[in-house]
Amino acid sequence: METQAPQISTWQLFLIWASIGLQSFGGGASTTLLIQRAFIEKRNCMTMEEFTELWSLCILTPGINLIGLTILIGKKLHGGLGILVSLAGLLLPSAAITCLLAALFQQVEHLTAIQAILKGVIPATGAIMLVVGLNFALPVIRKSYKEGIFSLLASSIIIVLCALAVILLKLSAIAVILGAIFLGALFFAPKSTPPPLQSERKGEQ
Repeated sequence: METQAPQISTWQLFLIWASIGLQSFGGGASTTLLIQRAFIEKRNCMTMEEFTELWSLCILTPGINLIGLTILIGKKLHGGLGILVSLAGLLLPSAAITCLLAALFQQVEHLTAIQAILKGVIPATGAIMLVVGLNFALPVIRKSYKEGIFSLLASSIIIVLCALAVILLKLSAIAVILGAIFLGALFFAPKSTPPPLQSERKGEQ
């Protein structure tokens, strides 16, 4: 069930994405966390479940997932114009700064202080990725808990198996998603009830 998104002007949408792009230190994990906070926690434009659905669609398609997510959120909030505004806000300011920083980094990358800074960034990025993963998993766990013990157990099994497939078997994301689709169809497909027998129908009459 979709939420009724609050009215956000195209200019506000541009500024939101520009702010996200300018704060996206650490790569895709930090950007994903910023998007969740901007559109879910601060402005209630969507629920975590809706965000997860959009993210799942992006994983199933080729290309850069964050670009796909930006397009889907922009389309949800302002249609075709929202797509253009969102992409411009996310990419233009951050791309300009990235080019300047890349040119500067070539001049100072050999310095000991710069190498120490980079070593501190790596564990911070790992922590951000952990938070993003929990943000995806917790709503699924809560919803499954409300649906019953079987749904909770099935969801937990799928989460654990997918994580192990990525960590231990080094499977690609698309292979893991396809496997999750199969498991979802196996566990969560609605059970069809057989039609009542003719004798039962006569007895009811």
